[in-house]
Amino acid sequence: MIKKILMASDGSKTSRRALKAAVEMAKRWRAALTLVGVVDNRLYVGRTMPAEVSPARIAEPVEDYLMQVAGAYLAADAGWCKQRGVKPDMVIRMGHPVEEILKEARRTKADLLVMGSHGRSGIGSGMGSIAYGILQSESRVSILVVRK
Repeated sequence: MIKKILMASDGSKTSRRALKAAVEMAKRWRAALTLVGVVDNRLYVGRTMPAEVSPARIAEPVEDYLMQVAGAYLAADAGWCKQRGVKPDMVIRMGHPVEEILKEARRTKADLLVMGSHGRSGIGSGMGSIAYGILQSESRVSILVVRK
């Protein structure tokens, strides 16, 4: 029985397709829904300038901005869910997306993880690198990957 669904969102169109599936399942099974967004801090830490000369005051505004962006798309997703009768929890994490999504799945004791896949980065797999990483993990949570 699925009682807790974790939906990994990145604000993309593919993520929105996965959200539709997650909401339908949450309604059908009367399951709790948690939306998680992850700010991948590997994208900016130490890349704007060499780490030894990069002051913390540069990284912090970037981090704050990315957290605001993640909060905005999760709030939009949550509003869309509420219009359809599902009131989700929202969580924003910072770090490596695969690791943070899996941690959140364990923390919430999710029965099902739903996510979209762009199919751009998983070499030879036709699947995005984050979805591929999640599927290759040793996690015991069931996973639904919604393709674009």
